[in-house]
This record gives sequence, C-alpha cells and structure tokens, in this order.
Amino acid sequence: MKTIQWFPGHMMKAMRLMEQHLSLVDGVIFVLDARCPAASFNPKLKKLANNKPVLYVLNKGDLADERADNLANIIRAQGAAAVKINAVNSGSRRSITGAMEKLVAEKRERALEKGQSRVFRFMVAGVPNTGKSTLINLLAGSRRAETGDKAGVTRGKQWVRCDEFELLDTPGTMPPAFGNQYLAAHLAFVGSLNDDILDIDDIALGLLKELSEKYPARLAERYSVSGGTPLEMLEGVCAKRLFVLRGGEYDYERGERAVIDDFRKGKLGRITLDTADDVKGCKF
Repeated sequence: MKTIQWFPGHMMKAMRLMEQHLSLVDGVIFVLDARCPAASFNPKLKKLANNKPVLYVLNKGDLADERADNLANIIRAQGAAAVKINAVNSGSRRSITGAMEKLVAEKRERALEKGQSRVFRFMVAGVPNTGKSTLINLLAGSRRAETGDKAGVTRGKQWVRCDEFELLDTPGTMPPAFGNQYLAAHLAFVGSLNDDILDIDDIALGLLKELSEKYPARLAERYSVSGGTPLEMLEGVCAKRLFVLRGGEYDYERGERAVIDDFRKGKLGRITLDTADDVKGCKF
C-alpha cells in the first residue's frame, strides 16, 4: 500500500479542544476498535490525558473473534482498565458503567464523606469510526449523539447526561503521522480513515492479502478463492459474484468494494486483525 497520511485541520482543532476541556473531567474513555485495538490506540491521546484515570473500551466486539478477548487481557496486564463490548447491544451498558464507577470510586467516597453528591464527568475520545457516539447513546439510553458509519461524523463537543455521569463527546482524532504503516493499513480496512483519500485498490488488495494469511478459510467459504496473489484472489471474487463488464473483463472496482464492505459488515465472519505482539508494543 502507498504511505498513509491523514491529519486534516479539524483534527488539530479537536486535539486543542480536548486539551482545553480536560480540566473539566474526572476521567477519559478511549474507544478502540476490538478488531484492531493497537492500530486504533493513539498514544498522543494517552499523553493528553496525563494523570486522568483512563478506561479503554474495545468496541465492535461482535465483529471481532475470541482473539480480541486475549488482547483486552494484555491491556489489563499493563495495569489499564479495559472492557470489550458491543455498543449496539444494551447488555454492554452495565459493563461500562461498572468500570467507570471503579475509576472514580475513591473520589466519590471522599465526596460523600464531605456530604457532597456530585456528577462525575468523562471525556469520550478515540480515532474516527470506533463508535464513540454509539457508545454515548448506549449509556444515555437514547439517541443523543450524532452517529454514522464513516470517519468524521462528530465535529464539535457535546455534553450528554448518563445517570450519575456526564459524558463529553469529541471528534475522532489521528496522530499527525503513521509511523507503523502495517497498523495504519488496519485503520484503512475497518474504515477509520476517510475512503475518499485512499486508493481503493490498495485497501482491497491489502485486505485480501492479510485475510489470506490469517483467515484463509473465510475467503474460501465466501468467495471460493484459495491462495494466489491478491489480484488473483480479487479476480476469483469477481468470478464468484459475476462482476464482469462487457467484453468479459472483470469489474475490479465492484469486486474491491464488495470485499471491503463484506469485511466491515462482518459478512466474512468475526475477524481480529491485530496480534498479541501488536498490542504488547503499545503503552496503554
């Protein structure tokens, strides 16, 4: 794949906004994609949080397989609080609020000892399209925050009340440079990068290559392809789906979009892209 770089001006503004409002919150919730928690971890956001307690929420757990459970355990082994959930499942609400309560338990106890009853505030942050707004809507019990299935939906700050907490929704942010292009590719695969600024050929062929290495049976089951170069596999997808143009040429673009869409919607099954070594290399 070509070198991936994406840091539009509104993300710099978002980082400044977060920095300005950190003094107003008691903790930070970092939303990660359970399929690629290392790729969706932004060390600049962690540094920005400074000494605030942090909860890592590995969202979209319904799209990740059991390997993601091990990745969550690796994050916890580093001493960080982490839960794996699916924000569109109401059953996940208790796991998150319970973890939030643990982070502020001492503060709440001290406040109660002083006869004070207060609302604790959390900032919700993460790279685009990890489901921050969907998580807030889950916690608030209604559709409060704007959501979407593409990067860059949330552009401004929003305070949302959730039982004994208040949540600050923030726009998705990215580091100014991607030092690890292998992990940057994972963000492209899951849709955390704007598809409009990427080459669909690179995304689809890169995804097919990685899936053939990690989940070859899924490709065989879905598209009847087995082995070969990424281009040969793409041609197999086109043949299976009858994506053929006049003259008998394959409709490569249609095949590429089908592979990307099938992966993102879980039609290829539950898949985890990041490995244990990828997560161990991050400092949560």
